[in-house]
Amino acid sequence: MFRFSAARTTRTGNKSIAGLTAPLALVAALATGCTAGGAAAKPAATASATAGTPATPSAAAPSATAAPPTTLAQYYAQRLEWVPCDTYFKCARLLVPFDYARPAWRRFSLPVVELPAADPALRIGALVINPGGPGGSGVDYALGARSGEFTQAILDRFDIVGFDPRGVGGSEPAVHCMSGPQLDTYFATNDDPANAAQLAAVVAESRLYAAQCARNAAALLPYVGTVNAARDMDVLRAALGEPALTYLGKSYGTVLGASYAQQFPTRVRALVLDGAVNPALTGLQLDVAQAQGFESAFGQFAAWCVTQSGCPFGQASADHPAPVFAADVARVAGLLAAASQHPLTNLLGDGQPADGAMLLTGVAAALYLRAEWPLLVSALSEAFSGDGTVLVELANFLMERNPNGTYSNLSDAETAIDCVDRPWPRSLAAWRAAAAAAAKAAPLFGAAIVWGSLPCAYWPVKPSVLTARAAGARPILVVGDLHDPATPYQWAVGLARDLASGVLLGWNGEGHTSYMEGSTCVDDIVDAYLISLKTPRSGTVCP
Repeated sequence: MFRFSAARTTRTGNKSIAGLTAPLALVAALATGCTAGGAAAKPAATASATAGTPATPSAAAPSATAAPPTTLAQYYAQRLEWVPCDTYFKCARLLVPFDYARPAWRRFSLPVVELPAADPALRIGALVINPGGPGGSGVDYALGARSGEFTQAILDRFDIVGFDPRGVGGSEPAVHCMSGPQLDTYFATNDDPANAAQLAAVVAESRLYAAQCARNAAALLPYVGTVNAARDMDVLRAALGEPALTYLGKSYGTVLGASYAQQFPTRVRALVLDGAVNPALTGLQLDVAQAQGFESAFGQFAAWCVTQSGCPFGQASADHPAPVFAADVARVAGLLAAASQHPLTNLLGDGQPADGAMLLTGVAAALYLRAEWPLLVSALSEAFSGDGTVLVELANFLMERNPNGTYSNLSDAETAIDCVDRPWPRSLAAWRAAAAAAAKAAPLFGAAIVWGSLPCAYWPVKPSVLTARAAGARPILVVGDLHDPATPYQWAVGLARDLASGVLLGWNGEGHTSYMEGSTCVDDIVDAYLISLKTPRSGTVCP
């Protein structure tokens, strides 16, 4: 099943693909906004630590001797108990209520990590960050802050603060629904059903996913949506001692930031919403638009591929000046269909089938970053020769599957959040119609992305409705890449329009998100906004 939504790449925990014929470097977190078990350990709850704490300790929990908060005022009065971690960072934990209407009831403990400003004399305050997903670890994102995620001007002036949202990553508790073997089966299920039997398998797996979440995470599901997570950010803001929030959210992190602005417009200092998702759209509207984004990105890749040696689509020449895009799509679609009947070789030796669903997910993974296109050339060439190993490994990076067959909770958290953040139809007929429309608009990715969201049709918790007007907020910078595969540019246009103080910045680039992705124009404008609150003319497009 093609299960991901608005994704975010990070550079945390860089790894190399272990494929035998394509040992190129791959960013470990190619999807849904997160890292695949980054190099640094996530903080876990411990008792309060001393100055003798090791270099990479678990984060301190709130003092065991202090009574836990029982009122909103007490939650807002928290002060984070920082301990050193991962050499350059400080770690802590933040308590937030399950239900803001019942603050004395249960609570989440959220890991928080901070990289202090490099130049205290220039320090402005804290910059809270989120990498996307939903389900991406803000802790892992922050731990990569010194590895090319931010300019030195930002590192000098801001404490970089990341946290795992409620139910995500190192959150205690966190959402866990499916076991590793169950997720293996789920992700390998044919998500472009061509007959009744294949559709029945998709429905059965989707029902099972929803049932497993209801069985294993029922107490959390009503409370992990974005509205509550945004409220948690205001508690974090107060715990950091900040009078107003400075924030950078990428991909799904833009939804989190927009929800914060909607609920706390007067507490906005500066919000950068990069790789924007428009909260006004329904789930299926998002699916169809995202499918078109990936289809467009594949076209960009195919046009580039034929200029490279070894391209499986052939080489550009006087007789073949540009790829015949429909033919390229048809050839890849034929590969996927054949692999669904007879899986390709998978040399990983872990029992995963190199079938059509896994191969398509691997293709999508490499489309997130233009830097991974050479790897996709190699992976597709090998797949056409019968070896699907590298595409399966790409899919595993995307879904945060570990070599031992376990997964992070990325997929479980993402599904739980997506299913409650926006409305989804319950009728299978509506899904059939949406999948058919998506397949026409995006023949390679359309049906797969729609059917990948089907667990939401059987979700045990009713969805909420997100709004993003944020009347009264200071200017909010909304950034969109004109060729973003995962968060199409029109979403940025829509979000900037819907926000009362939205300012739109575009980048004529490729890949997912824009800040620190290769455009000094974008980087300079974002930095000027974060540092000096200067905004560009809305609608500016950087080359």
